[in-house]
Amino acid sequence: MSISALKAALPPYARDVALNLNSVLSGDRLTEQQLWGTVLAGAMTTRSALVLRAVAAEADDHLKPEAAETAKAVASRMAIHNVYFRAKHLIGDEAYQHLPARLRRQVTATPGVPMVDSELWSVAVSAITGCGVCLESHERSLHGAGVSREVVDEVLRAAAVVHALAVTLDAEAALG
Repeated sequence: MSISALKAALPPYARDVALNLNSVLSGDRLTEQQLWGTVLAGAMTTRSALVLRAVAAEADDHLKPEAAETAKAVASRMAIHNVYFRAKHLIGDEAYQHLPARLRRQVTATPGVPMVDSELWSVAVSAITGCGVCLESHERSLHGAGVSREVVDEVLRAAAVVHALAVTLDAEAALG
C-alpha cells in the first residue's frame, strides 16, 4: 500500500490528517533525506505495520540505503533512550540524574548521513514518544549546529502528522 492509498483510506473525520500529510510531504524546509528519514523513523516509532510498510516502500525512492538504515537505527536506539531518560526524569529524584546510563550508543553516526539528520530524526522519535529530556538534548545539539527553530519545528510537524495517520488508521482497523 502506498502513502496515497493510506490517505485515501482515511475516514472523512480525518480530513485534516490528509491535508497536513500533503503539506508535510511537499514542504521545503527539510532536505529530501531529512524529510524522508523523519517520516521513516516516525512511522517505525508509531508501531503501525500498515503505515510503516507504506512509508518504507516510498522512502526507498527518496533515501539512500545507508540513510534508511540510519533512520531505522535512530528509531530503535531512541526506543531505549526515550523510555530510560523519561522514566529517570519522571521519578523526580535528582539522584537518578547522576547515575550513569550504561546504555550503548554504537549507531550515532553513519558515513554519508550528517549528524544533523540523525539528530533531527531523534527529535521526531522523541516527540512521538513524549520524552522531554531527549527532546531538549537533541534540540540543543541541533541549535549548537546552527539548525534553525523552523527546521526543528518542521520535523515536529512531520512527526505529529505521521503519528496521527497511524493512530487514525489503526483505530479504524480496530473498529472495522
